[in-house]
Amino acid sequence: MTALAAAPLAIRAPLARERLSRRRRWTEKVAAASLGVACLAALLPLGSLIWTVLSRGLARLDTTFFTQSLRGVVGAGGGALHAIVGTALITVLTALIAVPVGLLTAVYLVEYGRGWFPRAVTFLVDVMTGLPSIVAGLFAYAVFSLILGPGARSGLAGAVALSLLMTPVVVKAGEEMLRLVPTDLREAALGLGAPTYRVVLKVVLPTARSGLISAVMLGLARIVGETAPLLLVAGFTDSMNYDPLHNRMATLPVYIYSQWQNKGTDAAAYDARAWTAALVLIVFVLAIHLLARLAGRLLAPKTR
Repeated sequence: MTALAAAPLAIRAPLARERLSRRRRWTEKVAAASLGVACLAALLPLGSLIWTVLSRGLARLDTTFFTQSLRGVVGAGGGALHAIVGTALITVLTALIAVPVGLLTAVYLVEYGRGWFPRAVTFLVDVMTGLPSIVAGLFAYAVFSLILGPGARSGLAGAVALSLLMTPVVVKAGEEMLRLVPTDLREAALGLGAPTYRVVLKVVLPTARSGLISAVMLGLARIVGETAPLLLVAGFTDSMNYDPLHNRMATLPVYIYSQWQNKGTDAAAYDARAWTAALVLIVFVLAIHLLARLAGRLLAPKTR
């Protein structure tokens, strides 16, 4: 029999607790260190990407880049004003199409959906969430070719293609935000005699509005960098086009692709424009996320 085993219980118990506590502290330190290493490994590629884009994109980040298009430009010079305007117009049109459809679908699934039809809608939304972007572009191209004739390209067609990618994101995120609204609030309003539509308008949506705004911004961030569908249906142009209903319309992702793909004799100039457009696109996505956080904080329901 060892000395510890022969010792009274009053002595052995504190020693065992101290040994267990020491093992737990070491386990906690190892777990924290492992999580820190994993976090660093995840941040390294992101940091490298941001550094590369900044170091290569700042060279052409001047006034000309934001005030001129590429019309008549060969080699150095020119800017991306037409692509920035096209990106903004197509993004707004996409939001006008996808946000009402996505949010109304989410409200239906959470507040009214019963039976087989909501389950079918949920299944189709899940399928659309993984839809390849090129398929959305092909669908929009086929629809507008039937209506306007073969080869028709416009900013509206690009918005329709992107709305197919944005809508399921808004539906899924909006559905989760609506389910976070406490059931007690709904039951209290219904118990007071309010119809369901008034409960949705006056209780559910105001309570979940900050989360719904985040869902919309998440959908916008999903589609703002898409290239394949816009290549098919919006095309590319070197000139300004403020009319999304007619003719080709440039966007930043397609602008980057065209500069990288179609290099002329002065390859450095094309590379510089591509990297600067990539930097502007990253800033655009960052601005969307910052606006979502700000709007969510300002519109969050008061807790008092």
